[in-house]
Amino acid sequence: MARFVLWGTYSADVLERRGPYREEHLAGLRLQKQEGVLITLGPTACTTRVFGIYEAESQQQVEALVKGDVYWRQGIWTSVEVYPWIQAF
Repeated sequence: MARFVLWGTYSADVLERRGPYREEHLAGLRLQKQEGVLITLGPTACTTRVFGIYEAESQQQVEALVKGDVYWRQGIWTSVEVYPWIQAF
């Protein structure tokens, strides 16, 4: 298993747009957490960016999880980049 870091951006109207999709989004994240693939994920305090850490078999696995998330499908996440990450400490 390898670790991956995710950086992304939210739509300008994220707080208004996420409402109808929030429970589906959180349920998916809970499942990823239970399965051990999601370490942490959340918005910056200003709600302009999203940050996450995953532990997965491949970068493609993480990207597939992201593309399957309702926030991506509904345009609430406007960009997402996933990078292999080396944890130093």
